[in-house]
Amino acid sequence: MHELDKLTKLAMELQSMAQIGLTYTKDIYDKERFERIREISAELLTLKTDMPFEKVKDLFCCETGYQTPKLDTRAAIFKDDKLLLVCQNGKWALPGGWFDYNETVASNTIKEAKEEAGLDVEPVRIIAIQNRNNHNFPKYAYEICKIFVLCEVKGGSFQENIETTESGYFALDNLPELDEDRNVYSQIEMCFDAYHDKNWKVVFE
Repeated sequence: MHELDKLTKLAMELQSMAQIGLTYTKDIYDKERFERIREISAELLTLKTDMPFEKVKDLFCCETGYQTPKLDTRAAIFKDDKLLLVCQNGKWALPGGWFDYNETVASNTIKEAKEEAGLDVEPVRIIAIQNRNNHNFPKYAYEICKIFVLCEVKGGSFQENIETTESGYFALDNLPELDEDRNVYSQIEMCFDAYHDKNWKVVFE
C-alpha cells in the first residue's frame, strides 16, 4: 500500500482546517486568515505537481461547507463467473461514479450502471467501503470513499455514450488493462470473492 507523502498530507490538513474555519467563522479578520491558510495549502501542492498555482487552487480549494470525503459507487455485475467492465479512454473499470446530491448508495449505483453500461440493475449487497487513497492511483489531495456494490442484471444492453466506448465480461485471470484511478486488481479480486461467498462480510476501513 502506497501512502501519501508528508507534504501532501500537511497540505490536505491545512486545506481541511481552512475550509472548516471559513464555514463557521463570523469574524472578517479570521476569514482573511483562513483564506490565506487555504492559499498556502495550494502553494504547498504546487511544489508536488507541474500545475500552476491557480489550477491547483481551483481543484483543491473550491469546496464549501464542512470538509467531508467525496462518495463514489462501483457496481459489480457478474455473468457466467465473469465480471462486467466498461472501457473509458482505453482502460477498463467497474461502472460507477460520483454521488449526485439527491442519490443514495442504491440509487447512485443503479444510475451509474445504466449510464455507463446500459444495464438495469438491482443492488444486492455492499461488498466494501474503502478509502480510495489507500488503494488507487494516483493519490489525490482530498479523500474519496469508494463503495463497491454487488448487483443483479434485470435488463438493458450496452449503448456507446459520452463516458464509455464498450463493455465486456472478463474472468479474473483474463482482465484487460485496468484504470487504476477507478479500480485496481485487488479490488476486482475482492468483488469475485464476494460473488462466490454467500456469507460475505462487508469490508470497511
